[in-house]
Amino acid sequence: MGLFGRGRRKRDDEVEVGAITGDDDADLPVPVDAPDGPYDEADAPDDDFPRLDLGSVRIPVPDGAQLQVEMDPAGPVRAVHVLTPIGQVTLNAYAAPRSGGLWREVCGELAEQLRADGAQVRSHAGDWGQELGARLGEMTLRFIGVDGPRWMLRGVVAGPPELADTSADALRQLVRNTVVVRGTQPMPVRTPLQIDLPQAIAEHIAAQNEQGQ
Repeated sequence: MGLFGRGRRKRDDEVEVGAITGDDDADLPVPVDAPDGPYDEADAPDDDFPRLDLGSVRIPVPDGAQLQVEMDPAGPVRAVHVLTPIGQVTLNAYAAPRSGGLWREVCGELAEQLRADGAQVRSHAGDWGQELGARLGEMTLRFIGVDGPRWMLRGVVAGPPELADTSADALRQLVRNTVVVRGTQPMPVRTPLQIDLPQAIAEHIAAQNEQGQ
C-alpha cells in the first residue's frame, strides 16, 4: 500500500505558538481542497481499500508495518499502534458533540501539556485545519484531529526529526482513508470509542499471555 509517497504540497505554513487556546489559530488558512475522508460509517466508500477493522475505527495499514496493542490494566484495549520505518502512528476516535469543535479544545490542551513536558510546539495549517507539531528530545510528534458527526478522530505520529515531513504526510494519508464507526448509543463527550481486536489478533495476544504465565 503506497502510503509513504511525496505529499501534495510543501507545508511551510507554520507558526510558533504559545498557548493554543481561544482564537490563537484563527489566522491559520484552511485549505479549500480538503479531502473527503476520514469517513463516517454511513458515508464509507464502497471500495477495495484494505482496512483493519478495530470496531470503532477501520484503518489502513501500510505494507510491512507491524501492530503493537496497548492494553489497559483493567482489560480493554487502549490503543493499537502502527509501527513503520518512518515512525509510530496511532489513531483513536472519541465521542464528540453534535456541534463539533472538539479538536480545537483538545489541540489547546495538548499544546499546554507538551510545553509542560519541555517540548517545542508549533501550529501548522493542514488538510483539515489546525495540526500540532512538537519536538521533544530526539523525537518529533505531529497531531492531526478531525471533527466528524458526533465523533472526533485524532491521529499522532512519533518519529525521528529527519523524517518529520515524511511521517506527517503518512499520517495524513492514514487519516484520510480511515472509517469511523461511532454507533448510536449516547455517551459523554470525549469518551474513547471502544477498540475491538480482530479475532486472530486477540487469540495471538491471549496465547502470548499464556506463555508468559
